[in-house]
Amino acid sequence: MSGKTINHFMFLKLNDPFWSSPAEQRTALFPALAADLQSAGACTNFYQVSPVSTQADFLIWNAAPVESEKDEANFFERLARAVNARRQWLQPAANLWGYTRPSVYSRAPSAQEIDPFAAQRQTYLVLYPFVKTIQWYLMGKDTRQGMMNEHIRIGHQYPEIKQLLLYSFGVQDQEFVVVYEMENLYRFSELVNELRGSDVREYTERDTPVYTGIWHAPETMASIFGAEG
Repeated sequence: MSGKTINHFMFLKLNDPFWSSPAEQRTALFPALAADLQSAGACTNFYQVSPVSTQADFLIWNAAPVESEKDEANFFERLARAVNARRQWLQPAANLWGYTRPSVYSRAPSAQEIDPFAAQRQTYLVLYPFVKTIQWYLMGKDTRQGMMNEHIRIGHQYPEIKQLLLYSFGVQDQEFVVVYEMENLYRFSELVNELRGSDVREYTERDTPVYTGIWHAPETMASIFGAEG
């Protein structure tokens, strides 16, 4: 991926006042929130999380290029303004974010890399924070490269599954945010199961919690969460 970008995943719960509001107010939330975020310059996508998980009701993926020192500050200010205007209904549950950068272990661009600014999104999104052990960083680069080659080879056996690796060193508790997109969630589960047997797995300190979302247009989100029961 050319150029540095920031990608931010905001997990939100809908408060009790939202559920007790009239249906027309509930259905208006998602299109209005999407319009505010997009007008602020972010590439915005919505994902249904509940009832896949109780961690949140939905998540918002916002992406933007980073070209100057103030871009991150402006990005977070715009997100805060859009969400805070609706805090009577919205309760932040978690945030994960990081930067794109060229891979250390794969020199050539990958056809499996997610484009955050693509016009079309795949149905399923899975992401999680990731931390490696101290021992991993103390090994030589050639040793690490050898183990990563196995990891990459397994991933290539599932070409329909796309990945985005975000770097969070020093700005969040994790080192990376690992993001996947796919149309077949079962195939993704098979991929993860196979990766568990790779040598590099020994050097994983943490890769939870796992978040799974289902992409919807804002109008569909409105019908899911805003319709009369």
